[in-house]
Amino acid sequence: MSLIAFCLLTYRPDHPSGIERSIAALVEGVRELGHSPLVIAAGPATDSDHREPALVRLESVRLPRPATNDDVLAALADPGRVAVEVEQILRTRHADLVCWADTLWGLGYLAPAPTGTTTALMVHKIRPAAEQRWHNALAAADIVCPASDYLLDDATRTGLDTRRWVTVPNTLLEVGTPPPPRKREQQRRRGPVRVATRVEPAKGLVELLVGLPHTWRRPVELVLAEADFEFWPGMQRDVLTECRAVAQRRAEVVSILPALPWRGVPPFLSGAAATVISSTEPETFCHTAAEALSVGTPVVTYDLGNVPRLAGEAGRAVSLRAGPTALWTALDDLLSDHVAYHAASRAAPGRVAALRPAPAARTLLDAAGIP
Repeated sequence: MSLIAFCLLTYRPDHPSGIERSIAALVEGVRELGHSPLVIAAGPATDSDHREPALVRLESVRLPRPATNDDVLAALADPGRVAVEVEQILRTRHADLVCWADTLWGLGYLAPAPTGTTTALMVHKIRPAAEQRWHNALAAADIVCPASDYLLDDATRTGLDTRRWVTVPNTLLEVGTPPPPRKREQQRRRGPVRVATRVEPAKGLVELLVGLPHTWRRPVELVLAEADFEFWPGMQRDVLTECRAVAQRRAEVVSILPALPWRGVPPFLSGAAATVISSTEPETFCHTAAEALSVGTPVVTYDLGNVPRLAGEAGRAVSLRAGPTALWTALDDLLSDHVAYHAASRAAPGRVAALRPAPAARTLLDAAGIP
């Protein structure tokens, strides 16, 4: 039995972020393979910590919630203290592999692992070439693990040396059951369009709601969650306020609902006619799209990032230049076409059938040379 450690300062159970969900799935996969996981995060503790017994909070790094990059950099202004604490935890627990979940927020640029411990840098975004912390993290890692083949291709396009790169795909924590054909047909005719996402300007939520046609009569339900990080103070509050204001103008069809726990998202999307991924910047994986596909719910999105590749024939992609109106048009066209809709719904589960925790964890361990 080996100890596999993951480091992400913002980690908490049910945190509405892709990196946290990817770590949670790998933790589950490691357990399924008979190994022991460990998750290292910043303090203070949260009310949900008891849901993950492998979680350890650092005394040397305490962050506000939500935190910005500046908050993290301030907390790490004297990195010696956190490096000593992390290294001591890893040495005391006899970690066989430590995975830095991000360059900064996962301490990949510091890489404070005991000598001889295998290290992996988990990559969820290709960083700018001028970012020195990114290059430090890449150089320090024994292996580099992008979360999708899209990211691997993106790294190759940017000229990075990817010989040590092994895709460890993000996976599904929970796989629901697709509705039976009769129920799915009812959803095609009258079911709601459902969106589940964290609040961020690049998710295109305000634009999506503003672009909702005046003739639209089908319910639109959005689960919007605030994360423990944001790019500037008040970012999420401002986006959420805008979304609510626009939704109020179309209250006869648009509802904004409370955040859901991780395992509540697939059942929510199972009850949808379709979902929309309206991100205006490339999604490098997209858990929500994968969760929708797993329960047979088609995905409509822009033609950028990993989502069109993930959805394939189970989705529809429109030009980003065409804007949100094109998303609603594509959605209406799909829902109006009985044959095309059910073909997409039937194809959807197979698009993500291989994305399970244990196989992803096995790929990670194989790359690290752990049997």
